[in-house]
Amino acid sequence: MAYEQFAFIYDKLMEDVPYDQWVTLVEKIKEQYFLNEESFSILDVACGTGELSVRFAKKGWDVTGVDLSEDMLAIANEKAFKAQIPIPFFQQNMAELQGFERQDCIVIFLDSLNYLQSEQEVIQTFSSVYDQLKEGGIFLFDVHSAYKINEVFASSTFTLVEDEVSYIWNSFKGEYKNSIEHELTFFVLDEDTDQYERIDELHKQRTYPIEQFQAWLQEIGFSIVSLYGDEPFLPVSDTSERLYFVCKK
Repeated sequence: MAYEQFAFIYDKLMEDVPYDQWVTLVEKIKEQYFLNEESFSILDVACGTGELSVRFAKKGWDVTGVDLSEDMLAIANEKAFKAQIPIPFFQQNMAELQGFERQDCIVIFLDSLNYLQSEQEVIQTFSSVYDQLKEGGIFLFDVHSAYKINEVFASSTFTLVEDEVSYIWNSFKGEYKNSIEHELTFFVLDEDTDQYERIDELHKQRTYPIEQFQAWLQEIGFSIVSLYGDEPFLPVSDTSERLYFVCKK
């Protein structure tokens, strides 16, 4: 698949993601904890196609992007180039971050942590982030809640039908408690042949109770300074679908 197709599919799937609200949240954190700093460094982990990295950089922040996918990073580089913004991107596992100067802020958005399939990977990621932060640095991430995994996703089907791309998205309970498997089938128009190409993907996600995330973070040394549910960053409720953790080293 061409990079252009891949980027189009990914960004189409993510078009309802509240990127701008996430930028606003990071702005508030910067004002609260780094108001008097001349510069602000931020590591965008699991940066994907670079949508957030570019938005962060347009704020004048010192941005670095990290992702495990070479394809994603190729698209992110292209977006930064088109925006005429120099952003360094690196291919690394979020559980093994290394080689960076200590950061003011590290973010892992878009439920990327839910793709880790073991408790140990989550713990290693929290520890890796802790090591890459300055003293007083902020770690911000979101995850799907257990409610969303078990009540919203489980045995559900989502569809999109448009001229250029359509998809069928089926979700099933996974092998672990609070886990889900997403079977995605895309039909993407090839303008050269005027025919649709079928693309199949399987995504596995896993989450944990709030108390478990809190215990892991605190064991590593983080202080949890804020916890939100959904946008626009409300108090957590039993039906919150997305949880936002703001942690301080």
